[in-house]
Amino acid sequence: MNDTTIDYADFAEYDRRQRAIERHLLAAFLGGLAVGLLGMLLSGIGPRWFGQLYDPYAYLALSLAVGVSASGFGWALVTTFLAAVSTLVAAIGATALRGGEAFDVIGGSAVGLNWTLGLLVLLGLLAYVTRRDDGWGDVAAGAVGAALITDVVDRATPGFIDSDQSFWPGPAVAAGLLAVGLVLFLRRNAGGRVRALAMSAVFAALFTFCLAAFVAGWFPLAA
Repeated sequence: MNDTTIDYADFAEYDRRQRAIERHLLAAFLGGLAVGLLGMLLSGIGPRWFGQLYDPYAYLALSLAVGVSASGFGWALVTTFLAAVSTLVAAIGATALRGGEAFDVIGGSAVGLNWTLGLLVLLGLLAYVTRRDDGWGDVAAGAVGAALITDVVDRATPGFIDSDQSFWPGPAVAAGLLAVGLVLFLRRNAGGRVRALAMSAVFAALFTFCLAAFVAGWFPLAA
């Protein structure tokens, strides 16, 4: 007669993991709704610098938080996409109720909306990769910081795509410092922080050059 041993501790651990995934999915969905709805309700009410920092950095912060706390790369993709979609749906719905242009609320157009959705998901995946303790984690942290810094440069530089003269210097400096602080926070040791900051500088310079080339019409897409 076969002696079958059942390890109930494994079942308990599996159940805990499944419940944690369920809570993470629910938190991503509700967090997206709250961030999107709050952003639209507060739009135009407080000081202008608050709105400039909330949109888009509150949305980016949500994607980063969801991605870095996911239980796996696949779940980071699913939960980040869920958070981004619920954010956009809440923002679009709130704007439509207020009589605004629904698809212009985030990204400026329907195409910009799609780009924003893709960026949010990408940042969430990069945030998950930053959990690694090797060079790939440093590269991912550097890419996250570079994306934020490039957005600051785009908004603060006259003639760029999303240029806003009122964004400089206060909101731009605050957002830049937050980007640097985020890179430092995502790494666990001094060496990793130095490498991540170096990668941020390199990536930001490259992204800014490509952005300037696009604005100047060097790329066929700009024609």
